[in-house]
Amino acid sequence: MTPLEEILHKRIAAEGPMSIAEYMSLCLMHPQYGYYPTRDPLGAAGDFITAPEVSQMFGELLGLCLAQCWMDQGRPETFVLAELGPGRGTLMADATRAMRGVPGMLEAARLHLVETSPRLRDEQRRRLGPLMPVWHESVADLPEAPLFLLANEFFDALPIRQFLRAGDAWAERVVGLRDGALRFGLTEPVAQAALAPRLADTSEGDLVETCAPAQGIAEELGRRIAAHGGAALIVDYGAERSLGDTFQALRRHERADPLAAPGEADLTAHVDFGALAEAAPCAHTQLTPQGLFLERLGITDRARALAAKLSGAALESHVAAHRRLTHPAEMGSLFKTLGFFPEGATPPPGLLT
Repeated sequence: MTPLEEILHKRIAAEGPMSIAEYMSLCLMHPQYGYYPTRDPLGAAGDFITAPEVSQMFGELLGLCLAQCWMDQGRPETFVLAELGPGRGTLMADATRAMRGVPGMLEAARLHLVETSPRLRDEQRRRLGPLMPVWHESVADLPEAPLFLLANEFFDALPIRQFLRAGDAWAERVVGLRDGALRFGLTEPVAQAALAPRLADTSEGDLVETCAPAQGIAEELGRRIAAHGGAALIVDYGAERSLGDTFQALRRHERADPLAAPGEADLTAHVDFGALAEAAPCAHTQLTPQGLFLERLGITDRARALAAKLSGAALESHVAAHRRLTHPAEMGSLFKTLGFFPEGATPPPGLLT
């Protein structure tokens, strides 16, 4: 039993079953035993690999996408360049390297990173120190200014709740104790005002997931972009609308039981992109598969240019990275992209409205 599991057992024994949102929050963010505060989860030695770790092309193209947005909106003299959950800083390092080719952009940028993990902040400082980043605990702490933002695999780690439809009511899935072990259970069904719109597109026994923190962040991003200008690129795995159980754990690059070894595995759920779009009070693009988005931005031409300087194992690895980012059987279809931008402005390149 992990130290966090003991804490969970005691809390459930004293207070009763907890929501999946509370369980996720404790497993991921407990200050002593939570997953993110205690480790670097990325790379071969960690539990998962994100697109920026696969190839520099991903960050370069997203950086150039934001650069075009900045130019389309009149090149604001000072703006907030931000990332949510920057990991090791790889994505922002690649993005800003590409932005150096755009006259005046980095001079106008003020880099702000939303990151709570002390270990990952150290990694970000190592990679991004010359850009003088400022760190924040939440989106609400960002300065009020034009906002050009990246969020790759950020929303999937925010705590969700799960509800099972029973007639016109909903039973919430919770985490409790049975036979001395953590087990899933259900509350008694009750009406849920927030889920009333889902009665039209679900059936008896369907499970839907909600994520109030994600909607709150989307609303805040949209408010800032509507008020000051800018753009946000959100890349994650998910769908237009939540339907079905997507709560999952990853440990050492393999699927794991979400209730096993709390604090030792990454916990995520698919993103409800429709809920994000509805929450943001600004314009948004169509939801677009990552592979199609990157192809529209010119990833194949960039891959060919880089390949011309490679040979042998390095070339094979490069070709495999291009496939992994774009092919429908790899990350190309599972991951989606959603863009936010001001009403009346040009949408981000590679995305349609």
